[in-house]
Amino acid sequence: MKRGCKYGTHRVIEPKEVLPQPAIKIDNDMNIYDNEILIDVCALNIDSASFTQIEEACDHDIEKIKQMILDIVNERGKMQNPVTGSGGMLIGVVERLGDKLRGKIDLKEGDKIATLVSLSLTPLRIDEIIDIKPEIDRVEIKGKAILFESGIYAVLPEDMEETLALAALDVAGAPAQTANLVKKGDTVLILGAAGKSGMLCCYEARKRVGEKGKVIGLVRDQKSKDFLDKTNFCHDVIVADAQNSSQVLSEVLKVNNNEEVDICINCVNVPNTEMSSILPVKDEGIVYFFSMATSFTKAALGAEGVGKDVTMIIGNGYTKGHADVTIQDLRECETLRNIFKELYV
Repeated sequence: MKRGCKYGTHRVIEPKEVLPQPAIKIDNDMNIYDNEILIDVCALNIDSASFTQIEEACDHDIEKIKQMILDIVNERGKMQNPVTGSGGMLIGVVERLGDKLRGKIDLKEGDKIATLVSLSLTPLRIDEIIDIKPEIDRVEIKGKAILFESGIYAVLPEDMEETLALAALDVAGAPAQTANLVKKGDTVLILGAAGKSGMLCCYEARKRVGEKGKVIGLVRDQKSKDFLDKTNFCHDVIVADAQNSSQVLSEVLKVNNNEEVDICINCVNVPNTEMSSILPVKDEGIVYFFSMATSFTKAALGAEGVGKDVTMIIGNGYTKGHADVTIQDLRECETLRNIFKELYV
């Protein structure tokens, strides 16, 4: 077998000398290098911002969505939305291990895994799109993919349905980072609180803030508020347009004794929500942008423009132990588990 770079640079076609994620095109030939894992893929979970953009660009036409996904993969060698720059994750069976990896990792051929690195850097070949489930951003396929030596993954747990585990692992970085950031007594605002990552963050934050803290969930309509109120994941649920920062600030102040919050976690899947995350946060507070629709420029210049001294964290899909944190949330919370089964399985 040929030797490969730990980070997959040997797969980059254009432009040279960059990593696979920012590359425009990578090699998706499925003859593996000595430090790669070949995966027989059965499903892709396209990240929410990416799928929403594709769906809207195709006027919600399933056949057009299929063709756009095929065109992206054929052109780039990976599933990276050229508009959002993001990808998603996949589920499949380990078909072959590179010689260098045998006996050195906790995987064997035949294991069913979910990759926890973005499809935006994963060499992918789609032979056939079998089905698309737009309600859960899922694309069922026949195809192959490559996981690099540096790539992270999770062997799917045996005590729950694989589709349930995959739905949660798709956003595992968000609740794990929430667990790291939130401490007792904090007031936490979560944008997109009724979504997949939002609910996990609400639940995790509620566990962390203690009796003196508060979790405020923001949703877009009354139906979502009624739904989230029943879960008891939040102390207060507010309805506001996440793209209207003045409205968001006003609604937050109403339920928080006219005070700003310590932490804001942005889990929405639409653009132009940067200031709705920044404005309600007190000086020296924290803003965590898990949303892949976030603009660094809008966030940085926006915070400067309103004189906000806040720590802004760009969401990293990987946080140490994130798979364990997320799966444990599903195991211990029956309400959360049942919601995920109903909505995403």
